Amino acid sequence: MKRKRLVWQIFPSFLLITLIAIVTAIWFASHAMEIFFLDQTAAELKDRIALVRYQIEPLFQPIQPGRVDRICKDAGQVSSTRFTTILPDGTVIGDSQENPDHMDNHAGRPEIRAAIRHGSGQSVRYSKTLDRRLMYVAVAVNIQGHLAGVVRAAFPVTALETKMRAIRWRVAGGGLLIALLVGVISLLAARKISHPIEMLKRGADNFAAGNLAHKLALPDTEELAGLASAMNKMATRLDNRIVTAINQKNELETVLSSMREGVVAIDTAESIMSMNPLAAEMFECDRERAKNLSIQEVVRNLALQTFVTKALKTEDSLEDDIAFYRQAEIILNIKSSPIVDSTGQRIGTLLVMTDVTRLRRLEHMRRDFVANVSHEIKTPLTAIKGYVETLYNREVDSPEDTHRFLGIVIKHVNRLESIVEDLLSLSRIERENFREALDLSAVRLGDIFQTVIQVCQKNADAKRIDIQIKRGEDLRVTVDVTQLEQAILNLLDNAIKYSKESSRVEISAEKHDGMIAIHIRDYGGGIAKRNLSRLFERFYRVDKARSRQLGGTGLGLAIVKHIVQAHEGDIKVASKLGEGSTFSIYLP
Repeated sequence: MKRKRLVWQIFPSFLLITLIAIVTAIWFASHAMEIFFLDQTAAELKDRIALVRYQIEPLFQPIQPGRVDRICKDAGQVSSTRFTTILPDGTVIGDSQENPDHMDNHAGRPEIRAAIRHGSGQSVRYSKTLDRRLMYVAVAVNIQGHLAGVVRAAFPVTALETKMRAIRWRVAGGGLLIALLVGVISLLAARKISHPIEMLKRGADNFAAGNLAHKLALPDTEELAGLASAMNKMATRLDNRIVTAINQKNELETVLSSMREGVVAIDTAESIMSMNPLAAEMFECDRERAKNLSIQEVVRNLALQTFVTKALKTEDSLEDDIAFYRQAEIILNIKSSPIVDSTGQRIGTLLVMTDVTRLRRLEHMRRDFVANVSHEIKTPLTAIKGYVETLYNREVDSPEDTHRFLGIVIKHVNRLESIVEDLLSLSRIERENFREALDLSAVRLGDIFQTVIQVCQKNADAKRIDIQIKRGEDLRVTVDVTQLEQAILNLLDNAIKYSKESSRVEISAEKHDGMIAIHIRDYGGGIAKRNLSRLFERFYRVDKARSRQLGGTGLGLAIVKHIVQAHEGDIKVASKLGEGSTFSIYLP
């Protein structure tokens, strides 16, 4: 069906209903404007109450009537508004115009009852105290969820009523004029009515299109002007809320993106609602593509799926460590927390994930370290105890056996002493301030080599091993001389221990990629490739029996590694079975 324009729908009937419409319009317009102005006045009074309530709230714990009354009087003087503060039992403790002690109990006032029950209330009535009609707006003051009192604002509506009467007379006069000229100007009147509506329609279309910054021109008709003004205010508030929501979203996104934990929100259907970038990195997935997909589709991990299902079935928070296998195993500590909406309804669960792989490995290393220390100390202690008990019980008759037993005891005591000394050294160099405690100085490498060789020469001579300095004696490094000597000494001592008799050990140094490289090479049996990655672990031995026989504690290479790292250097090893090994220290 063909639609007609509004003006041609109004015009044919306008002549007949104009008189009735004028009377009705006068009443409706007046009523609508009165409601509008009253609502605006009420809203303004609520805003003024908010300012007063902000100052009064701290005075309720404990109640300070004198200060409350002073604030009410000061605020009333500034804003030309009457403010009254009432306790829940109706007692007035503050009023901007009267002495609270002389005022009646206000518990029966309708606005007070509404504020106590619903948080706010308003009414318009005649005031005997002020002898005029007033609008009353009351707002409850809640402290920690409990009603502490009510703040009420009152404003005279006499001026508003006078204005409304004037408007009514103007509208009535205009209506009479229209009635007299209705036959002549009916078409113009119809156009006058339709045009502002069309403008409002176009404005509403702009709002619907998202152009909330557009402002409607206010028509000269009061009703439509109020509507246009209300629509403008609605658009402004909606625009502000959208901006606030966007800002809050951006702030939340910034917080989630900067977190060192992965965060995933999952609904009751086990579908992903959102996740932060770190969680996407942990799960190795695309954040946007993962939305609305089930957690099972995104991450193939049975333990995680079981955890999520359990978390959605309980109101309690859960926590567990779950292993994930990528290029290497990673362990995530996952904590769950229920997600509820504004009504308290459960809508999902929140997962907070922390990568604890390094922490768990350190805990495992600590347990292994304690176990190894216990084992290493227990073995010589057991031997010492056994031989000492034998000697104590006089079960050995010959002096030769006694001397032999004492020699064994001394050997194990020396081993215990070596273990303790190495543990103390390792503990000292593992301290956080060890690097700062280094006594750095420039030194010639040849001097360090000679010192270390002198210490090891006796052991080398016993095996007829020739210690040779190949090159690099004149190179200079800035190091803690004592610590570097200990590191090289440990490497050289190991090279002598595990070298064949009548062989040689070579020491050399060179510049390599901007660093000083120190090499200690032996021609012993070499180390299998599978053992190279664990050489610098505490108490790790390639051949445990031989290492103990040679007097090794299993801590020497760990000490070397920490000393080198304290100098911001690195240590590497190259070895081939049957051909020997080369340990290289790289220093800046």
